[in-house]
Amino acid sequence: MDDIDAMFSDLLGEMDHLSQSLAEATVSSGEDAAPQESSFSIGFNNLNESLNELEDHDLDDLMADLESKSTDQQSSTHNDTRNPTGNETSPPAVYQESEPVVTFPMITTQSSRAVKMNEPQTKADKIKVALEKLKEAKVRKLIIKVLMSDNSSKTLMVDERQTVRDVLDTLFEKTHCENSIEWSLCETNPDLQTERAFEDHECLVEPLSAWSRLSENKLYFLSTPQKYMMFTEPQIFYMWKKKSSGDMNSQAKELLIKEHFGGSTTIVPNLEGVLYLKEDGKKVWKPRYFMLRASGIYYVPKGKTKSSTDLACFVRFEKVNVYTTSSYKQKYRAPTDFCFLLKHPCIQKESPYIKILCCEDKHTLLLWVNSIRIAKYGAVLYKNYQAAVTRASILQIPYSALISLKLNHHLTPDFFNPPSGQEYL
Repeated sequence: MDDIDAMFSDLLGEMDHLSQSLAEATVSSGEDAAPQESSFSIGFNNLNESLNELEDHDLDDLMADLESKSTDQQSSTHNDTRNPTGNETSPPAVYQESEPVVTFPMITTQSSRAVKMNEPQTKADKIKVALEKLKEAKVRKLIIKVLMSDNSSKTLMVDERQTVRDVLDTLFEKTHCENSIEWSLCETNPDLQTERAFEDHECLVEPLSAWSRLSENKLYFLSTPQKYMMFTEPQIFYMWKKKSSGDMNSQAKELLIKEHFGGSTTIVPNLEGVLYLKEDGKKVWKPRYFMLRASGIYYVPKGKTKSSTDLACFVRFEKVNVYTTSSYKQKYRAPTDFCFLLKHPCIQKESPYIKILCCEDKHTLLLWVNSIRIAKYGAVLYKNYQAAVTRASILQIPYSALISLKLNHHLTPDFFNPPSGQEYL
């Protein structure tokens, strides 16, 4: 294994094997393991603590939603009982569960009235009922703690149907901050010292469910200026070889975006250059010439040319996400602190299946991380950007209008003091 080219080939095969193993393990755990209370909350010691952190109206909404699910389940069960022959075709299931599902028991009209007469009045009573109903719910729900840049936090309830965009809209309402396209939900992993901003189209429950049971990971609501830079400053990525790429008028930018995102397929930035590769299990970094393609990252083997026939695959994007890192110069003796890595989202600890690369400077890191996002998500990323712009323009209220609202509706001072943003890379 002294030959690094042979090592790349072996690691690529092992990566595919690991992905298959992870998929099998997920199915197996869903069939054999009973759902644990910790699976219902993120950022709390237990579910009871997380429910206590919910605002009263959010807890009421949760109770109403869970009661609605219970009623739907009863109705469905009753219909099945009326049609025992099965002549009618049942509707297809909308959600597939990786965890065992506990069905709701049949409740008669008399017992239903009794339940209504004994509706919980205090917050403690509501929490007790919510605990039971959460364990019975067929739709996966999580109660999450989202940290702000000023060290405050917000507690939200999300389910598997909600996208990151939906959660961002909820946070805009709760924090009264400016609805800018730069805001993101970001995850941090202290064990790997990594960060990643979730994409707006992702269903938040899915990546959070990949966190280990005793994870120290955190979820942040932060302003990320580079989030949609490929659309606000497209020349940086598609004209990166030109020194004067920083100056371009808005019309030229629109044409550049249309050229690369307006067709049937997205054109990926033709990015290439020398990056430092961390050798597996060693604090040793070797320079390699890497090239970005739509399917993944490729490298030029020793003694070969940059011809497409000579390129060797380093990693494909289908099963990995890209993460930025912190303090890798100290942790792994990296040439600089401008590193990024690619890994399967289920990998939460150090692993030989993690690919780590180091850039010369911050600008090069910006180019590679965002160009990889373009290659991985393509047109979906552009749709996210368009939706964010539309949403921001609809909710953008002139300051004079806010003053009028304050006078007419007695808004609190907090409405005019949103939390300050924090640059995130």
